[in-house]
Amino acid sequence: MAENIIGASNEDDVGIKEQDRLLPIANVGRIMKQIVPPNAKISKEAKETMQECVSEFIGFVTSEASQKCRKERRKTVTGDDICWALATLGFDNYELPLKRYLHKFRELEGEKAANQMKATSHDNKQEEEYEQYPLKFSLIGRNQQ
Repeated sequence: MAENIIGASNEDDVGIKEQDRLLPIANVGRIMKQIVPPNAKISKEAKETMQECVSEFIGFVTSEASQKCRKERRKTVTGDDICWALATLGFDNYELPLKRYLHKFRELEGEKAANQMKATSHDNKQEEEYEQYPLKFSLIGRNQQ
């Protein structure tokens, strides 16, 4: 049972398996590999150390954001809550780039939603036309209109 509670920071973490608490080491290794020169090697120990650190960091920041949400009687932790937690915990250097990323992400999501609505509207018009003129679609092919 001792291996299940390594690094447990509170009672909720007790009983969580290490593999569920840590980011996948392959993902950590891939991220590390992007930073070092192409011919550089990264030891297993370095990957495991980084895996532990980034997993702890994510848990630390998320815990702070979660506490804020609990105080505000909210159940969902948002990207804005994570930015707030980073600033509160003194990670100001990470807050601004994350806010920029979040802004761009929301813009792209808005564009995707708008495009989906247009596509759905177009599909609905085709369906209505098909119901009115089914023979037309069967002669020319439903997808060729």
